[in-house]
Amino acid sequence: MRGARAHWWSWLAGLALWCAGAGVAAAATVAPLVLDAETSSIPLSPRIAYRHDAGAADGATEAFRRAEAGEFQPLPDGTPTFGFQDGAYWFYLPLVNRDAAEPRWLLVQEYALSDQVDLYLRYPDGRIEHESSGDHAPFNSRFIRYRYPNFRLDLPPGQRVEVLFRVQSESSMQVPLVLYTPKAFAELMRDAQFSTGLYYGIVLALLFYNFVLWVMLRDGGYFWYLLHTGAFGLVLFTLNGYGFEYFWPNWPWMADAAVPLSICLALIGMQQFSRSFLELRERWPAGNRVSLALIGFFVLLGIASFWLPYSTSTPLASRMVLLGVLWIIVATIVMLRRGYRPARLFLLAWSLFLAGTAAFTLLAFGIVPRNFWTLNGVQIGSALEMLLLSLALGSRYAGLRNENIRIVQETNEKLERSVIDRTRQLRTAMAQLGEANVQLREYSRRDPLTGVYNRRHFREAFEQALAARQGSGGPLALLLLDLDHFKRINDNHGHLAGDDCLNHAARRIEEVAGPRGGVVARFGGEEFVVVLPGLDAREALQVAEAIRLRIHQLPVESGGMQIRLSASIGLHTIDGDRGDAPEEIIRIADEALYRAKDDGRNCVRHSVSAA
Repeated sequence: MRGARAHWWSWLAGLALWCAGAGVAAAATVAPLVLDAETSSIPLSPRIAYRHDAGAADGATEAFRRAEAGEFQPLPDGTPTFGFQDGAYWFYLPLVNRDAAEPRWLLVQEYALSDQVDLYLRYPDGRIEHESSGDHAPFNSRFIRYRYPNFRLDLPPGQRVEVLFRVQSESSMQVPLVLYTPKAFAELMRDAQFSTGLYYGIVLALLFYNFVLWVMLRDGGYFWYLLHTGAFGLVLFTLNGYGFEYFWPNWPWMADAAVPLSICLALIGMQQFSRSFLELRERWPAGNRVSLALIGFFVLLGIASFWLPYSTSTPLASRMVLLGVLWIIVATIVMLRRGYRPARLFLLAWSLFLAGTAAFTLLAFGIVPRNFWTLNGVQIGSALEMLLLSLALGSRYAGLRNENIRIVQETNEKLERSVIDRTRQLRTAMAQLGEANVQLREYSRRDPLTGVYNRRHFREAFEQALAARQGSGGPLALLLLDLDHFKRINDNHGHLAGDDCLNHAARRIEEVAGPRGGVVARFGGEEFVVVLPGLDAREALQVAEAIRLRIHQLPVESGGMQIRLSASIGLHTIDGDRGDAPEEIIRIADEALYRAKDDGRNCVRHSVSAA
C-alpha cells in the first residue's frame, strides 16, 4: 500500500512539474532519485549522469541546458574515477525528497584533493543556488569543517530539485558523491575518526618506540626509519585532506605543493632507510649508487614541485613511488640471494607496501575502480609495512648481537670439538639423508591424488613382471579400466567431487586386486591399470568383474551427495612362451577397453572374446 501511495505521489509531482514549464520537463532524460524516510545515506554514482567539458567553457546555465537536451550520460560502469584529466566535469541528478521530517541533507565529495568544486541547485520556480568548495578555497568556507568538500542541500518535501555539480582540478579526477542525512553523516564522522585515529596511533607509537631505540642504541637505521615513517605519515595526512584541514587551511597554494613535496620526502626516507638496512655501501656498491641517484632525483623533484604545475609534479611523483618501491624490492632480493638473512622480513614488508601503493596509484590514474581495498590499500599496506620494518630492525639488531655471540662460541667450540663428535654428526646426517631418499623414492612412485602407483612405476613393474614370466612361462593379465562418463561428473558436481570419485575407485580396485598380488596404478585421467601376475584368463575375468561390481555397487559419498559410478574394463592375458612387447600388450588391452565402451559401458571385455 505504501509503495502504491509513493507511486501516485511521484506521478502527481511529475505532472505538476510538467505543467510548470517545458524546460524542467525536458530534463527528465535523467530519472530523479527519490529520497524517502528509509534513506539515510546513498552513493550517487549509480544514478548520476556526467559530461566532460574539455575546455571548461560552460557555465551553469549552459550545463543545465545540456542536461535538458540529454547530453549527459551515465558514469561508465558506475565508477566516478577518470584519472588525471584536463577541463571540467559536470554531474547532474534530479532529486525528489519524500521525507517530510528531513528537509536538509548533506552532499559530500569523498575525495580531498579536488581544486575547484561548485554546486548548483535549481528549484521548480527557476531559482538557482550556488556554493563553492575545494582545496583552492579557504577551508573555513566549507559548510562543515571536514576533510572532504561538503554542501548543505535544502530539499523541500515533494519538490523536484536539480543538482548540478562541477569539478575542475589538476589532481586526479575522482568524484565519489554521497548524500547523507545529518544523523548518518555524524555516524560516518565517528567511524572515520576511529579508523583514522587507529592508523595514526600506530604511526605515532612506532615513531616513539623507534625514537627511544635510536636514542639508546645510536643505530643510524632507526633514524632513517623515523624519517621514512614520519614522511609517509605526512603523505597520507596530505592525501586524506587532514593537512589542508589542520596545517594550511588558509594557504590553498600549499595544498597543491604539499602533495608532491611530501611524496618526495617520503621517497628520500625510503631509499635512505633501505640503504642503511641492507648495508648496500658495503655489500653491493653498484646498488648503493643507484639508490643515491634516486635520492638525488627525488630531492630535485621536491624542490621543483614549488614551481612545476601540479598536473606535472603530482603524476610524476606518484609514478616515482612505484619505481622507488620496486627498486627497494629488487635490491632486497639481490641481498637475499647473497645470503643476507634480515632481508627476508624486509622483503615482505615492502611487498605489502607495494601492493597498497600500487592500488592507490592505479586508482588515482583511473585504472582500477573505487572500493575498500583501492581506497584503503595504501593505509593498510603502509601500516603493515611499518610494523614489519620495525620488527625487521629489531631482528637485525638482535641478529648482529647473536652473530657476535655465535662467533665467540664457535671459536671456543672449535678448540674443544673432537673427531668423535664430527663422526657422529656425519653418521646422523647420512642416516637422515638415507631416510629422506627412501621417502623421496616412495613419493616419486605414487600418484599424489589417489595414492596408487603412478604410470612411471607401472611401466617398471610391468616390465619386471614380463621378464619374470619368461623363464617360468606362467600367465599374466593386464586390466585397463576407465570410469564411465567421468566428464559429466566433473561438470555436474565439480572437480572436488571428481577427485573423490577417483579416490573411491582406486580404493575399490586395491581391495579386489591387492589380495591377488596385483599392482594398481593410475594410467592417466580417469583411467587405471592393473597388472595381475600368475592369473589366467578365467581368473583375471573374475577379478575384473569383481572390480566392476565393487565400483558400481558402492556409491561415492561427496559433499553430502551420493554419486554412482560405473567402469568399463578391457582385459588381456598372456600364456605360454609369448613374448609380446609391453606397448603391444597395452594396445590390445586398450582395444578391449574400447570394445567394452562400444558395448554399452559398465562391462568387462577380454581381448580374445567378444562375450
